[in-house]
Amino acid sequence: MKIGILTSGGDAPGMNAAIRAVVKSANYNGIEVLGIKYGYKGLIEEDIIKLNNLDIDGIAEKGGTILKTARCLEFMDEGGRKKALETLKKFEIDSVVVVGGDGSFQGAKELSKLGIKVIALPGTIDNDLAYTDYCIGFDTTLNTVLECIGKIRDTDSSHEKTTIVEVMGRYCGDLALYSALAGGGEIISTPERKLDFNTICNKLSKNISKGKNDNVIIITERMYDIEELQKYIEKRLKISIRNTVLGFIQRGGNPSAFDRVLASKMGVKAVELLMKGFAGRAVGIKDNKIIDVDFSKVNSKNTDKQKEYDLLKLLL
Repeated sequence: MKIGILTSGGDAPGMNAAIRAVVKSANYNGIEVLGIKYGYKGLIEEDIIKLNNLDIDGIAEKGGTILKTARCLEFMDEGGRKKALETLKKFEIDSVVVVGGDGSFQGAKELSKLGIKVIALPGTIDNDLAYTDYCIGFDTTLNTVLECIGKIRDTDSSHEKTTIVEVMGRYCGDLALYSALAGGGEIISTPERKLDFNTICNKLSKNISKGKNDNVIIITERMYDIEELQKYIEKRLKISIRNTVLGFIQRGGNPSAFDRVLASKMGVKAVELLMKGFAGRAVGIKDNKIIDVDFSKVNSKNTDKQKEYDLLKLLL
């Protein structure tokens, strides 16, 4: 057996810990590991390197991915996948571990259809893969968001101002939701529980009438034009507020202990599955237990999280 590992799509803190775990576990069992650089693009362009224990020494605590990452539309075409298969055969790679989000998982499924043994690990800060409670990188990003909001709160409190904070998540509101649950905001709007401008104004007006002038409104990206929302609130309530888009600062930074341990457990699980002859599986965590499910049961649509939203009603 020879294992190839790639990271694809958006980078997530903890990807390096997953790479380290796969290499360490495989080498312990006498299995060679090759790193595929730049995701599926590297498969097509034969950008392959050998990985041993020295190559991955000290990477677990680093953000990003040593294998780099890229999005590759060519791989989604039959011709691109044919090139990728030829590369795998050339380097005698019969098994591949893919670390990434929903798009990367789609690629993993296509690779599996070509007869390659594939195991996928969820690496995305959006936490938008419903089969697993947490994805690698989510915890680190959540803590980064909370740290940023904490600093915004300091100046909001000093000036008695309200700030709209836009966080990442694409079509999943988990970063906004869990930030609010952890005390990061007073008003929250997510794709799962989207508020219109009028409702946001009413909630803010109610808080101000109670003497709470410094509020944080947390919204998930891609839902509104943040400046349009700001102007609407200012005109409607006749107050001055601020807006902040946290942006890519959320992706970077050293992974949290939780993400390092999670990635390590998942990486080891991937190797164990391949050694037992399993393939076409996605590793995850449910109820604090490492699990694996068939690719057919991976759903990119997030769960409702009704319990979390019910809890949020009590805490806001």
